[in-house]
Amino acid sequence: LNIVSMLTPNWHSLLIARALEGLLLGGVPAVTMAWIAEEIAPEHLGKTMGLYIAGTAFGGMMGRVGMGILVEYFSWRTALGLLGAICFICSIAFLKLLPASRNFVQKKGLNLGFHIQMWRAHLSNTKLLRLFAIGFLLTSVFVTLFNYATFRLSGAPYSLSQTQISLIFLSYSFGMVSSSLAGSLADRFGKKTMMMSGFALMILGSLMTLLSSLFGIIIGIAFITTGFFITHSLTSSSVGAESKQAKAHASSLYLLFYYMGSSIVGSAGGWFWLHGGWSAIVGLTVFLSLIGIFLAVYTSHAKAH
Repeated sequence: LNIVSMLTPNWHSLLIARALEGLLLGGVPAVTMAWIAEEIAPEHLGKTMGLYIAGTAFGGMMGRVGMGILVEYFSWRTALGLLGAICFICSIAFLKLLPASRNFVQKKGLNLGFHIQMWRAHLSNTKLLRLFAIGFLLTSVFVTLFNYATFRLSGAPYSLSQTQISLIFLSYSFGMVSSSLAGSLADRFGKKTMMMSGFALMILGSLMTLLSSLFGIIIGIAFITTGFFITHSLTSSSVGAESKQAKAHASSLYLLFYYMGSSIVGSAGGWFWLHGGWSAIVGLTVFLSLIGIFLAVYTSHAKAH
């Protein structure tokens, strides 16, 4: 669909192609998270999920930085075409390298009643609901800040180019490190402490972006990224650990809330940007992060070793 998007003749067909891609891509992390939860021993689940999230951080960084540079020096069509080729190569490698599942039990046919029953059971689980809400808040804060930071940095007094703005997304490298270490840190200090710390880092980073110094803003973005990936990694592994059955259904619900946050609040952030500028964006994200800290207190009862 990236290649189809590259070939679209107008805005409407491009929008349809991107919507279809978003529809298909939503299933990939849900299946991946369920596979990890089913195939990895519980004592290794946190670290494994952290490594997976680190991989998503690397992909996000390469997409933001690489595609941003290609768009400036070539065109958006070239960027999408190359991205499509990379996705095709990775899918072939995935088919060849992924070990066969050992714990998955395939069910024949499409039993809608079974799926509804599993979704209802997960939504009736108070702890899972809090984890889903945390996922909603995480992307609400992260996507809103990153979306509108590009507008702020491209305007006066910074007037950064597309390439310069893209390079700021190298801060995703902090997410790669923090997510891969999140499991070990949670084993030592407890999940609750680390999830709260992740949101606290996002608050600190958000407030730092109010500084007029470009260096201070970049440090703030690094804090936001680090905090996001710490909490996202721990929340993802907690969903897998908390759901005793139908783990794919639990993962899909988590990602539903996760993407709802980015789409709903990410879009609503435009109103705050229009009417209050960057200060309003920061106020919104700090408020949502405080709610996240409150939920983290009552979600995870893991004790430090």
